[in-house]
Formats: sequence, C-alpha cells, structure tokens
Amino acid sequence: MPPSKRDDLIDAAMRVFCRNGFHSSGLSAILQEGGISRMTLYNHFKSKDELVVAALRRRDEIFRNRMMKFVEAKSDDPVQRLLAVFEYHEQWMNDRDFSGCMFINASAEFSDAQCAARRVAADHKRDVITYLCSLCKACGFAQPMETAEQLSLLLDGAIVSAHVVGQVQDGGGTSTGNAARLAKRMAEKIILAS
Repeated sequence: MPPSKRDDLIDAAMRVFCRNGFHSSGLSAILQEGGISRMTLYNHFKSKDELVVAALRRRDEIFRNRMMKFVEAKSDDPVQRLLAVFEYHEQWMNDRDFSGCMFINASAEFSDAQCAARRVAADHKRDVITYLCSLCKACGFAQPMETAEQLSLLLDGAIVSAHVVGQVQDGGGTSTGNAARLAKRMAEKIILAS
C-alpha cells in the first residue's frame, strides 16, 4: 500500500526535526521537505505539538524495528545478540545523517516532563530497556533488569558523546561510531560480571 499524505507529512517532519530540532523547525520547512500543502497539514493535525508526537512515534517504530532485525540477523547466541545492539548503534552513529537521538533531544527541548513529547520519549527509552532485558534474560543473567539498565546507560552515554563531542578518540582513529565501540567494550565487562 502506498504511503498516505499523512504518512508523508510525518516522515517529512521526522527528518526535519532530526536535522534541526523541534523548536527551531517551522511548519513551512516541514511542508517544503515533504512537498505537502498547509491544508493537508491541518486536515491531519491540530497543532505542531501533535505532529511532533506523531514524528516521535514513527521514529520509535522505525528505530526499534531496525535494531531488532539487525540483532536477530547477527546471531542466535544470546550474548552476541546483546553485543549486536552496540554494533547497531555504531552503524547508526557512523551514518552521515546522524544527529543524535531524537528522544534525548526531545527531552532536552521540552521542559515539561508531563507533555506528550516527553512521555513518548520516555516510553521509547523504557521500551529499549525492556528489549535489552529480554536479551539479558535469554543470557540467563541473575539480575536481567539491572544489567539491561546498565547497558542502556552505556548506550545513551555513547549517543550523547557521539552527538555532542562528535568524533571520539579510539585506538583505531576517530569517528562518531567509536563511542559505541567503547561502550561495547564496557558492556562486555558488565556481561562477564552478570
């Protein structure tokens, strides 16, 4: 089924918000990005805030699906699957369009912790932890949720470092993906201790 105008609008908003942030992205830039009319926008969304939430939900769906497919294709071994999460992040961070985590960025831009954008961002992070926990359970760890939360902290730290600092120094040179490689090496130590 071909994408609808609503889907086109959400995808355009997601690209613009990822690239420019939420508050600095005007509706005109989103409409131009998607080749969409203002009438189409208002037929589907009452406000920019509703469009922000829809874009965050779309990004969540895309990101987690891609990550899970990558992990599942990597190996049947539970530990290797857990480490593959870091490899997926490395690949993402090395993408030329990498502009940090849309959910971390939303949390930074929207100060009200109860607003819809912040709630969607928090849901995304909780869903990633839940996925990590399922992988930790498959590994047979004694404290799978605690290990998942530790690994999530490593991932978020790597994302922020790659976004804020840019190229991270590593024995193999510099690249934004090095942050994920360093986090993976730290994860290996956590996994061994679990």
